[in-house]
Amino acid sequence: MNSSIQIRSATVDDVEEVYQLLLPYAEDDIILLRDRDNIFQHLQEFLVAEFDGKLAGTVCAHIYAENLAEVRSLAVDPVCQQHGVGHLLVEACETWLSGLGVSKVFALTYVTGFFIKQGYSIVSKESLPHKIWTVCVHCSRFADCDEVAVEKALENKTVKIDSRKERQDAKKGKTTERKAINAPAYVGNQQVK
Repeated sequence: MNSSIQIRSATVDDVEEVYQLLLPYAEDDIILLRDRDNIFQHLQEFLVAEFDGKLAGTVCAHIYAENLAEVRSLAVDPVCQQHGVGHLLVEACETWLSGLGVSKVFALTYVTGFFIKQGYSIVSKESLPHKIWTVCVHCSRFADCDEVAVEKALENKTVKIDSRKERQDAKKGKTTERKAINAPAYVGNQQVK
């Protein structure tokens, strides 16, 4: 049986599920805790992945400057791991950010191997002063941070629209013409066996 992974912009209806996806990773100190209010406040920065119609993963893209953005709050439901969900979420983030004119993206991570497979290189945290002095300085682990900084130069990519109306029309058997735009609604369909 083949399954489809679809990447789209998060909506207010997704906030509780995004929170529940992030919570176990925050409890294990893998990512920073985001409460529901924080997710609502930054909702426009979130993408989500649906796998077989269920929310399977999330990621957030935060822009620091005209040429620098962070991929953060990447979480995939353990049941859906090993199906390319994380890869598609990061790729969608990169595509969206590239379309906005961002030329470099970074992440602070404990999973360096994943990001290296995505084309990232390990860099010094000190090379990211925007992150260190605006966010990290407020973290309880600031003095003893053991996360690894990774970064990647971006290329311009095209982003495809996937609106809620298109998904509803598809369920009714209708098709919608799509236009390529620079928006945070990249469609990443992947056949999974």
